[in-house]
Amino acid sequence: MLSVSNLSVQFGKRVLFDDVTTQFTNGNCYGIIGANGAGKSTFLKILSGQMEPTSGHVSLEPGKRMSVLEQNHHAYDEYTALETVLRGNKELHGIKTEIDALYADYTDENAERIGELQVRFEELNGWNAESDAATLLSNLGIDASQHYSLMGDLDGTLKVRVLLAQALFGNPDVLIMDEPTNDLDYETITWLENFLAHYDNCVIVVSHDRHFLDSVCTHISDIDFGKINHYSGNYTFWYESSQLAARQRAQQNKKAEEKKKEL
Repeated sequence: MLSVSNLSVQFGKRVLFDDVTTQFTNGNCYGIIGANGAGKSTFLKILSGQMEPTSGHVSLEPGKRMSVLEQNHHAYDEYTALETVLRGNKELHGIKTEIDALYADYTDENAERIGELQVRFEELNGWNAESDAATLLSNLGIDASQHYSLMGDLDGTLKVRVLLAQALFGNPDVLIMDEPTNDLDYETITWLENFLAHYDNCVIVVSHDRHFLDSVCTHISDIDFGKINHYSGNYTFWYESSQLAARQRAQQNKKAEEKKKEL
């Protein structure tokens, strides 16, 4: 689904990632963890194409769509909440915009192009797009009376919810989110956990909320010493397993030291 090949990232003399090769597959939710400064957010930016690696490359399976949770809360201030969500699927929004423009200046020559666009529009479930977007907004606590409010007129907590709805809209094949639970109340976080727990595609998420990672993750991806290792299970399973492994290593080292002294 999403592959990373020979990825290296270096800032000056500091090596953040060193020849990382890995892949993220469909049907799994990966929780990216690591110490502060390990490069979690940087890794998401590279996966989403917002940042270029020093070397190596990221490839998304042809025909698949990636959606990323927008971090700039002012990026859509000039649009309504509903249109902001619809813009989450760029292809669908672009087709709708072109169809509207062709109808506004309708000629016989435009008819064939409109027909072609409408076929693709239907394939993308375009006729239900607005109702689907409105349902997402309502589920995330945005009242119907605010669906046509400009983003610039909404407070910060509501903007976060609209941008989250934008990321989720249209069933993306790969969903990338950095701290999606920030500024959400318990009820909305619970809804998001349930949504992701039943999500069939690939999810890659960074979160400091351990309960959230336990609820949604099928895999934990640990960034350590410039490498990324995937572990099956949620955060608690990974943590308990890593603690057990650490104790076993400590015992082995202790026995080795005792044997060394004996010899």
